[in-house]
Amino acid sequence: MIHIKTPQEIAHMRESGRIAALILDEVKKAVVPGATTLELNVLAEKLIKKYEVKSAFKDYEGFPAVICTSVNDVVVHGVPNSIPLKEGDILSLDFGVIKDGWYSDMGETVGVGEISYEAKRLIRVTRKALKLGIKKARIGNTTGDIGNTIERYIKSEGFEVVKELVGHGIGRALHEDPSVPNYGSRRSGQELKEGMVIAIEPMVVAVPAPGFGRQAGPADLKLHKDNFGYVSSHGYTTAYAEHTVVITKRGADILTQ
Repeated sequence: MIHIKTPQEIAHMRESGRIAALILDEVKKAVVPGATTLELNVLAEKLIKKYEVKSAFKDYEGFPAVICTSVNDVVVHGVPNSIPLKEGDILSLDFGVIKDGWYSDMGETVGVGEISYEAKRLIRVTRKALKLGIKKARIGNTTGDIGNTIERYIKSEGFEVVKELVGHGIGRALHEDPSVPNYGSRRSGQELKEGMVIAIEPMVVAVPAPGFGRQAGPADLKLHKDNFGYVSSHGYTTAYAEHTVVITKRGADILTQ
């Protein structure tokens, strides 16, 4: 069931999203070679207490941390650990909070120190895919319109989109209807209406072209050994970006900024 939010409820979600964005900005500053993702989680915990909010992730389906930290070939939901980050790694941060009972959900992939040109391009394409998807999030369009736009752009840049995980509605719960795939056909899926709040989150896999030292293959995933993260089955580099947005008469309004 899809829950249409009132202006007052959207105001609560905007405050939740604002705080999530402030915290994630602070965490990103701590992403340097030698830091551990466990340290990033501790920092996020301290900031959650500072802003007097609750974690959207900790204990959700047993998840043990307040932030998801996914390195290189782990696309999302990685568990923080004590392994130091290395120069050239890329790190996907997925984060959300609960403020007055309202959830926010956001994230992005960042580089650790100096990263390769291809890693920079992967991150840039992923962020642009999110922007293009958000532009399609307007009254009368569908979730399929969003996914179709994201998928076509990602493939045009030589990358592949993850199909096993999708975006989602959000509000009083972290995951609500509708599902928001990053692929699909125009005019398919759920029609978007004013007051709907959704999390759009392109997940991208850098499948290499044949003949570059690695066998090309699909963008399929497998469960990480931490039992929460999802990793590229072929060990390919991955990236992700996410915002929570509300559908308005003027188009999509980003709440997590």
